[in-house]
Amino acid sequence: MNSIELLRALVGFDTTSRESNLQLIEFVRNYLESFDVPCALIYNEERSKANLFATLGPADVPGIVLSGHTDVVPVDGQPWTLPPFELSERDGKLFGRGTADMKGYIACVLALVPSLVNTPLRMPVHIALSYDEEVGCLGVRSLLKVLEQRPVKPLLCIIGEPTELKPVLGHKGKLAMRCDVQGHPCHSAYAPLGVNAIEYAAELIAELGRLGQQLKAPQHHDPRFDPPYLTVQTGVISGGKALNIVPADCRFDFEIRALPSQDPAVVAQSLKTYAEQQILPRMRAVSEHSAIRFSELSAYPGLATEAQSEAAELVAAFCGSRDFGTVAFGTEGGLFDAAGIPTVVCGPGSMDQGHKPDEFVSLDQLNACDQMLQRLLTFIRS
Repeated sequence: MNSIELLRALVGFDTTSRESNLQLIEFVRNYLESFDVPCALIYNEERSKANLFATLGPADVPGIVLSGHTDVVPVDGQPWTLPPFELSERDGKLFGRGTADMKGYIACVLALVPSLVNTPLRMPVHIALSYDEEVGCLGVRSLLKVLEQRPVKPLLCIIGEPTELKPVLGHKGKLAMRCDVQGHPCHSAYAPLGVNAIEYAAELIAELGRLGQQLKAPQHHDPRFDPPYLTVQTGVISGGKALNIVPADCRFDFEIRALPSQDPAVVAQSLKTYAEQQILPRMRAVSEHSAIRFSELSAYPGLATEAQSEAAELVAAFCGSRDFGTVAFGTEGGLFDAAGIPTVVCGPGSMDQGHKPDEFVSLDQLNACDQMLQRLLTFIRS
């Protein structure tokens, strides 16, 4: 099967993060085992999803990981003009959910398997497929725990997120948090006797914005990134029952996207300290049952691979470009790097098409990815 045929099969599986990815994983396992390539599956606790890890070539020397996530974002409410879970071709483009992010890359990796099997290799190629990347890079963590127990660590990991096949050495880290504010209800005619959870939540959101503004100062900038500073935003808020009731509860979710050199937890801790020292005493002066609780929703580290590193040089050779860049979106790359596996992000397509209706990858990009992987094969051939 070529990369287009494999992409057609992969797009046909609805692997939205809320769904199981096991049908796709079983398809890939059967495909690999048809070439006598054994696979290891690492399941979640419910055994409803799984990572896949396979090795082609000698396992006792450092090799190259080709890594991709199998889950995709929802299509709900998006005005698709083509069926999202069927591959459609038009004007040199292949449409379908996940074509860019990032089943196109996975298809190219799988299309390389026959060549890998039939070529003597001096170092291995590892295929790593994960689940739940789109909801916080959750699934890959159990896969990395397995890799960390192996005596030989990979030389390089190539995360195939869509970068138009330009080698990306850096991205920001992210911390997503939830804040629950518990106040005290009463009739709105007697509002001073209550603790308005929405109003106090609004003060916390305003403080979060002030913290973000402070970190926009030029001394905190890294010009390699766009925007070149840490960003914060509140994305979801809910609270209140009726206009004539002082709201007892309010919840908001916020995120901090930090430069690789920064720790987003520092910003979160500053907000917690403000809540404990400035907000909570005022709330409890009215009702001792008032509370503010913070909980982590998801987090992943940033990535900052050195341009002079062996990993960067290798990927530059495969891509045919030393035009290294960074991206605003996060990947599993920071987690691979934190596990001691040097990582570069490079894959077909553009994130400008990812997560959108009528998502697509161009045929030119898919063909170029096939060619890049053929250059990799030439490098690792005995």
